[in-house]
Amino acid sequence: MTGAAGGFGAGLKFGAEASVDDINNLGGIYVEEFGRKIPVRLILADNESDPMKVKTLAEDLALRDKVHLFHIPCSPVMFQEPMSSVGEKYKIPSVVGGGPLETWLSLRADLDTPWEYSYMLGFSIATPMEQLVAPDDFRYGTEGYTLLGALMGSLNRIVDQTNRKAAVMASDDPDGRGWYDLLPGPMGERGFELVGIDKRLGLFPHGTTDFTSMIMDMKKAEVEVLIANCRAPDFAAFWRQSKTLEFQPKFLSASEAALFYENIISWGGDLPQAIAGEIWWSEAYPPDTAPGIGGTTAMSLYERWDAATGNPMHQALGMGYAPMQILYDAVERAGSLDPDKVTKALGETDLDTIGFRMKFDPDTHVSPQVLVLGQWQKVDEPHMWDLEIVYSALDFVPETKELIFPIPYD
Repeated sequence: MTGAAGGFGAGLKFGAEASVDDINNLGGIYVEEFGRKIPVRLILADNESDPMKVKTLAEDLALRDKVHLFHIPCSPVMFQEPMSSVGEKYKIPSVVGGGPLETWLSLRADLDTPWEYSYMLGFSIATPMEQLVAPDDFRYGTEGYTLLGALMGSLNRIVDQTNRKAAVMASDDPDGRGWYDLLPGPMGERGFELVGIDKRLGLFPHGTTDFTSMIMDMKKAEVEVLIANCRAPDFAAFWRQSKTLEFQPKFLSASEAALFYENIISWGGDLPQAIAGEIWWSEAYPPDTAPGIGGTTAMSLYERWDAATGNPMHQALGMGYAPMQILYDAVERAGSLDPDKVTKALGETDLDTIGFRMKFDPDTHVSPQVLVLGQWQKVDEPHMWDLEIVYSALDFVPETKELIFPIPYD
């Protein structure tokens, strides 16, 4: 909730707390073995954006607070892995509430015994649905669940107005390397010339403050399309220096860095204008296919947020809320708080949530989620910026504005 990744925390906390209010307003979760509804208590711990603190905090939740369930928040994977490991150790049914599937699956596959108590809803960077879900799954063979698809769908609309020279910029951690290693191949297959990949141009450690060399290399190579994935403070330093050095790509997507309003307003001036990034939840989701609890909708959840904060849409709201819906549903179907029964019920989840339909694959333990492309656009409102949906491959997720292209630098 604080620190470099603290942008996730405000929306996740609000969404999770809203779900607790909604279920408790209905009396709680009905648990058959008790013959009654029981209320939900949410216990929050702030890891202060320090991965080294996560395991200790998770152990405290397991041993001191004796929690029955883990909601492992949507965040970079280095914060999720320790909670999944602690959940496995103490047999705590867990839902990982978002993030790139490839990185989480890689960590799970490297274990001698893959996590059995953790299930993840997240988005694919580039892996097609055919490799993530069974042939009878509703997502099999469909578009709309990968970052690559959202990016390529957007770029297909403007590719003829670029020189096709592209670069990837990412932090040198498991999350960033997932982007850096997976995106160049598919982008190259679609006609883009990836600059500097062989020299690892664009890969940098957290806390870098001087991006001059990287920027000048990209500028010299005439990069017009830049795909980034890094924390907001690092990107802010890069983008401010890019302005000073007059590096002006026509299209820029900044995963993680451009996720949240709290982050982009710190860049200053008009630097957020037309910066794109993935959207994994929006208040525009229709209520008939993305229902909350007790009549809550995506829009009404956002309205509660707006009334409380005055801030524009925060996409972590839905990722705070939806995993809690899944946990409540699993407990009710299990009819018990027994961890093995709840975990079995988690694996059988097929539920319409405020983040659309969630169904876990029994082998991979993942539920690929809807992903569209957003873009920050300036508006005549006190908050100045809205994150608009500018590309969607799904009929049930409407685009809210046209893509601004090229990025204006006046």
